[in-house]
Amino acid sequence: MFEPDENGVLAVVEASPARRIFAYGVLFGLGALVVYLTLVHPPAFHWMVFMLVFGVLMLWQAERLRRATHVTITLTETELRDSTGTVLARIDDIRSVDRGVFAFKPSNGFTLVLRSKKPRAWLPGLWWRFGRRVGVGGVTNAGQSKFMAERISMMIKD
Repeated sequence: MFEPDENGVLAVVEASPARRIFAYGVLFGLGALVVYLTLVHPPAFHWMVFMLVFGVLMLWQAERLRRATHVTITLTETELRDSTGTVLARIDDIRSVDRGVFAFKPSNGFTLVLRSKKPRAWLPGLWWRFGRRVGVGGVTNAGQSKFMAERISMMIKD
């Protein structure tokens, strides 16, 4: 069993730089392209409103993703939290870890099934929480995510 560092951290997951840049580029490019096409070749008014709202929404999501991917996720002996202080899940509340090929999970990540419902929350590209499920992954480093999932699995088996 690995020992925690001086801060009590057992594992860390952070965004992969290449995945982060790619995801941001795709969202920003889609938003910019939709806004540009709407302004250059205006469709009917109701479609123009829809396309402008959609384009601006994609630009906003790109900015949210850019800011969110500066956050790291840390695992301690008692909880899984991010660097902003938000607790994703307490270790004693985790029922299981799903990380299989056909599991409903983010890319390069894993899903935790909790014993009790928690409020919805989402950091684009990093983690989400909906009801009894917490998904970690997206633009994260695959090796770090796998290591963290394995550590959590070992911790909840005891």
